[in-house]
Amino acid sequence: MTAVARLLGLRFARLGVAETAAWIAARPAGASFGYVVTPNADHLVRVDRDPSLRPIYEHAVLCLMDSRVVSRLAWLLGLPAPPVVTDSDVTEALMTAHLHPDERVTIVGLRAEDVAALRARIGIAPPNHHEPPMGFDRDPAAMRAAVEFVLAHPARLVFLAVGSPRQEKLAAALAATGRARGTGLCIGASLAFLAGTQRRAPRWVRAAGLEWLFRLAGDPVRLWRRYLRDCPVILWLLARDRWLMRTSRSAVLAKRPEDQGFGHVPFQAATPDHR
Repeated sequence: MTAVARLLGLRFARLGVAETAAWIAARPAGASFGYVVTPNADHLVRVDRDPSLRPIYEHAVLCLMDSRVVSRLAWLLGLPAPPVVTDSDVTEALMTAHLHPDERVTIVGLRAEDVAALRARIGIAPPNHHEPPMGFDRDPAAMRAAVEFVLAHPARLVFLAVGSPRQEKLAAALAATGRARGTGLCIGASLAFLAGTQRRAPRWVRAAGLEWLFRLAGDPVRLWRRYLRDCPVILWLLARDRWLMRTSRSAVLAKRPEDQGFGHVPFQAATPDHR
């Protein structure tokens, strides 16, 4: 059983990148379909606003923290701070170190030219590739076609690269069929970064927790609402989590130890991840 840090109602795995990739790679190809989610600040705010999304994240076989900003803010507030494991880092580790010779993966999303660039750059076998139309998650026929493609092209690793929350909805739909196998990874633009068709923030920018600013500078028209209006709500959500934690702890301490059957165990905050 993987150790977890509970934050904002979700259970984040306490694993590093290499450990995460090894854990995913160890799942058999014939295992019942399980999926991996990597929520960042934008995802977490969206989950709070749309409760229908929460069960999708709760039912994932692995939930990973994909935001250094959220992890560090949690630590500063005395909340459990999950280690940061980005979808891009896990995707690169799986693609470069954990594929069997000539193994074919399944990819939903990504343009055909991106797939060609990916193959040329890292030398993978021709993947099973399906590019659904824009807004496919709002079109039952298009969603069904994406599900049926994955079912018809089973693979040990299924990369869902259609953006959030579309990829998480697709992962949940695949799991709900009861017929899918392998591991689905909700990875956003990770394969485009690996293919070199989209530029990822430099390592020092990522380490400083400023990848969001790098992306905003690159596409301000599309991203300003996300990063300047929506994501700051995460501060309120974390403050609320801290208040709820203190309230719950105070209620427990107010009861007599003999009524509880255990003594006081002091709260210990996790240390932040500074990679």
